[in-house]
Amino acid sequence: MRTWLIALFLFASIPAFAAPDYAREKRWADEITPAIVVGDPLYLAQKNGHEFLGIYTGAAKAKMGVVVLHGLGVNPDWGMIGTLRQRLPDYGYATLSIQLPVLAADATPGAYAATFPEAVERIGLAVAYLKTKGYKRIALVSHSLGSRMAYAYMKRNPVDVDAWAALGMAAAADGHDPALIYIGIEAPVLDLYGSQDLPQVLDGAALRRASLAGNKASKQLVIAGSNHFYADHEDEMVKAVVDFLDSVK
Repeated sequence: MRTWLIALFLFASIPAFAAPDYAREKRWADEITPAIVVGDPLYLAQKNGHEFLGIYTGAAKAKMGVVVLHGLGVNPDWGMIGTLRQRLPDYGYATLSIQLPVLAADATPGAYAATFPEAVERIGLAVAYLKTKGYKRIALVSHSLGSRMAYAYMKRNPVDVDAWAALGMAAAADGHDPALIYIGIEAPVLDLYGSQDLPQVLDGAALRRASLAGNKASKQLVIAGSNHFYADHEDEMVKAVVDFLDSVK
């Protein structure tokens, strides 16, 4: 998986055209939904009629609703994503973890750039769903490719998103100059990564930090000893996200 992710960061800005693999999505949804113990599966409908999986987990006296966005080749209940969606509610943050677009298993990494518009639509639908649940404040918590997709959404400065925690963000985003990665985004941003993260994440850390300088509510944090997936550092990952969300006024 490490090689695949590195390739993604190297080639994700290459123009490509590929159709999302809805059949593959359905197989994943059919596999994971029977095993969901915490939270409730639901489906949101896109303009083209396709329905994608979301997993909603409420929280008592919730402070905020959070859309959780996974990385490449996984699902909304996978590993660290499952940890985030299940544990954030313990701290007063209701979560909606959604399935982002996937391509066929043999798709080239660069082809995922073509899925960003659909990812933006899905994120918007997830935000709207949380609004219908009564959450007046919304945040995004994203990882890896999900952070790149979140960037495509956040660069529009949606007024209904109050904060964004971007985990494992690569040096560049959406083909733009990496020095401009967070410039112009008005919501508070947490840029979180591990000291043993992928080279593309580590190499861009200074540029990402510099791009946060104009937003006093934003910050960058590094988790010592953690890799790209926060293996054995899940508690620190959750704490960093919770502390950031708690700080958002």
